[in-house]
Amino acid sequence: MVEAEDLQSLKTIALLGGCKGPIWLSSQSLGNELGISPQTASRRLIALERQQFIIRSMKPDGQHVAVTKTGEQELRREYADYIRIFNPKRKQYSLTGTVISGLGEGRYYMSIPHYKEQFGKHLGFEPFPGTLNIRLDPASIQVRKQLEHIGWIEVPGFTADERTFGGVRTLPCRIRGEFCAIVEPSRTHYPEDIIEVIAGCELRKVLDLNDNDMIEVEITYD
Repeated sequence: MVEAEDLQSLKTIALLGGCKGPIWLSSQSLGNELGISPQTASRRLIALERQQFIIRSMKPDGQHVAVTKTGEQELRREYADYIRIFNPKRKQYSLTGTVISGLGEGRYYMSIPHYKEQFGKHLGFEPFPGTLNIRLDPASIQVRKQLEHIGWIEVPGFTADERTFGGVRTLPCRIRGEFCAIVEPSRTHYPEDIIEVIAGCELRKVLDLNDNDMIEVEITYD
């Protein structure tokens, strides 16, 4: 779990523009923003870098800092928590099922630059090259049908290297606190009992998942 002081420092860097690219930031200036000593601010930066939430580089005018995709994802988790606190009217659905092996197609499609770029734009993370495949239980199949026209983000098709790639749609969700998204072809018939999930990390590894493990997928929307 991220320490509260590290999260506070990460948020401050983001508010200063760190999610848009490297910003000039000294330990003194960060300390002034947080009301702490430069020495403490320096330790905070080291801690954030160790957790791969930021990257630091030295330039002629001093230290420059940028928030990484991992850092952005941590901030999105915090944002989602505040939404649940201050907007309790948001509806939440839960899908449960078992982890299964896929055919490996997800790895191929998640490696295509156009898809990666579009998912990064709409979801805030570059997808790990692969998908987590889940077979829904019967009750969740009915819940899944209720989500058919709710909150999906459309990614249009495109042509590359004389080949046409179809559009896909994605629905933001969360698994055990990890921000991720359900993804499926826009116009292709898809099995009603199977969902594929993408994330900025390898979910099987991060969540220690194996085939036949039970898992819950949370979807929240206005």
